[in-house]
Amino acid sequence: MVISPTRHSWLPAYVALGLTWGCSFLLIKLSLGFLTPFGVAFGRCLLGAVALYTILRLSHRSLPRDLVVWGHLWILALCMNVVPGVLFALAETRTTSILAGIINALTPLTTLFFVMVVFRDEPISRRELLGLAVGIAGVLVVLGVWRGLGSNPWWAVMALMLSVTLYGVAFPYTRRHILPRGLAPVALASAQLMLAALTLVPSFLLDGLNGHDATFKSASALIALGVLGSGLAFAWNFRIIRDAGSSTASTVTYLTPIVAVIGGVLFLHESLRWYEPAGGALVVLGAAIGQGRFARR
Repeated sequence: MVISPTRHSWLPAYVALGLTWGCSFLLIKLSLGFLTPFGVAFGRCLLGAVALYTILRLSHRSLPRDLVVWGHLWILALCMNVVPGVLFALAETRTTSILAGIINALTPLTTLFFVMVVFRDEPISRRELLGLAVGIAGVLVVLGVWRGLGSNPWWAVMALMLSVTLYGVAFPYTRRHILPRGLAPVALASAQLMLAALTLVPSFLLDGLNGHDATFKSASALIALGVLGSGLAFAWNFRIIRDAGSSTASTVTYLTPIVAVIGGVLFLHESLRWYEPAGGALVVLGAAIGQGRFARR
C-alpha cells in the first residue's frame, strides 16, 4: 500500500465518513417509513447524485469522458450502491439498525479476502488467515448462533452478508481500475451515483412507495441519507482510497458500528444484547489482525 506524502490530509474525511456511514443505518430505518427498499436505494442515489453534480459544476469540473471509466463506475455502482442499497434497506425491515451497522464492520475482512484472492498474486499469510477466522467467529457471536438466529430471519442476515461482500469487491476494484486514471473524486462519485440512480429507476417506478405518507422525520432522514450518506460520503471515500489505500479506507467501518449502536439505542430505542457489541469487537479485532495492525515494524 502506497500512501501519499500528505498522508494525514485524509483523516478529517475519514472521521466524517465514519460518522456519516454510521448514521446511515438509522436513516435507512427512518426512510422506510414511506418508501420501500427500492425507494430508499433510489432516493439516496438520486439525492446524492444531485448534490455531487451541483458541487462539481460549482467547482468548474466535468464528468469523466472516457466510456471505459463509465463502465468501471457502473460496476462499482452495482457493488456499492444498487445491490447493497436495496439489500440493507430490505434487511432492516426485519432487523435492527444496530445489527446492520455491526455486520457492516465485516467490510475490512471481505476487502482483505478479495485483495488476497482476486486482486493480487501473493500467498496468503497466517496472519491474514487468523484475521479471517477471528472475524468469522465474531459474526457468529453477533448473531448469537447458540440461540439460532433469534428474531433475525435467515434471508435478512444473508442480505447483509452479501452487501458487505460486494463492498469487499468494490474497494480494491476502485484502487486498481479507477483511481490510477487521476480523476477528481467528486467527478467519479457523481458519475457513479448517476449510474446507480438510472439503474434503479425501473424498480422505483414499479415498487418505490409503501403507501404511507411521508413525515418530516422520514423525509429529512432520506435527504440526509442521500446528500451525506450517498453523496459527500462517496467523494470522501474516493479521496481516502486515493491517498491512503483501499485497505485503510475500508477500516472506516471500525467507526460505523459504534455510531450505529449509539444511534439505534438513543433515537430508535432499539434493544442491544450483550453479544452484539462483543461479537462486533471480535469482527473489528479480526480485521485489524488481518491487516497487520498489530504487526511489529
